[in-house]
Amino acid sequence: MKRLSWDEYFMKIANLVSQRSTCLRRQVGCVIVRDKRILATGYNGAPSNLKHCEEVGCLRNKLKIPSGERQELCRGLHSEQNAIIQAALMGVSLKDAELYCTHQPCVLCAKMLINAGINKIIFTGSYPDKLALSLLKEARVKLIRTCRLGRQNLVT
Repeated sequence: MKRLSWDEYFMKIANLVSQRSTCLRRQVGCVIVRDKRILATGYNGAPSNLKHCEEVGCLRNKLKIPSGERQELCRGLHSEQNAIIQAALMGVSLKDAELYCTHQPCVLCAKMLINAGINKIIFTGSYPDKLALSLLKEARVKLIRTCRLGRQNLVT
């Protein structure tokens, strides 16, 4: 039996975390790691003590808002936002950490990850947001897209 690489290990954890998502459109999970240690995890869903979309329906679907647009018209937080908030609540710095995520971050999350000090993002699924990729590259955050088979490609 082949032992998982660290990247495979953390990406599998991100996929497992995504299974807690309550979003009706896209289940996203992430893990923030430094020195091979998990600092925080997050999945997309409504803030604490609010009803989730699976209970009240998806506002974005009702308004026919395309993916990647008007994120402010959503009950939920993105997985990356929840992970950053979790770290803040626990007093954990994310400086020089790496993010493993099931999907490419959106522009709002990209800006937050840049300011939180994330230096590398490994992701699998796409997201229709070229500005996010542009800002992450400008901030010199290393971007790596993996495929389901574990191969990696540096995002250019």
